Amino acid sequence: MKIVTVEFIKSATQPSGYPRENLPEVAFVGRSNVGKSSLINTLLRRKQLARTSNTPGRTQLINFFNINHEFLFVDLPGYGFARVPEAVRREWGPMIETYLRDRECLKMVVFILDIRRDPSEDDLALKEWLDYYGRRTLFVLTKSDKLSRGESKNRQRSIGKFLALPEMPMIFSAKTGCGRDHIWEEIKKAVT
Repeated sequence: MKIVTVEFIKSATQPSGYPRENLPEVAFVGRSNVGKSSLINTLLRRKQLARTSNTPGRTQLINFFNINHEFLFVDLPGYGFARVPEAVRREWGPMIETYLRDRECLKMVVFILDIRRDPSEDDLALKEWLDYYGRRTLFVLTKSDKLSRGESKNRQRSIGKFLALPEMPMIFSAKTGCGRDHIWEEIKKAVT
């Protein structure tokens, strides 16, 4: 996909703050520090559009980005371990659930997992929740450059089987760009 324009629109915590445009949206979800922002930046060929950090929990709001005036990327806060106050972390659950459940223009959820880690209870709960609400979901395994090609393929099969996915999750590396084009193919199908 040729990216002509990328614009940060706004951050929000509740539906009244969401963008009013009725453009298709693609949301990015996953545990804290799994590589959501790195994936977004790599897909868009931008270095620091979505803020990356070694500190879990950097993204604390729902961030909306307009892509080519055609669709939106939505960066959601990570779940699980995060170095933020407990009160803030408690608010994330309802904020994320409300967006994922109620947003009518949400066309796909990109569910990001670290290829080196087994899915957690939180990951499984979110997958069941997305299945229940019938959300189109693309599973992406990040940080594949940390493993050999053979190890990556084994982990891909193992995680796909563990999650009982009908199709294997996609392998991605922000460092090498591996998987970028395949992810774009799926996003284009969802937003057109």
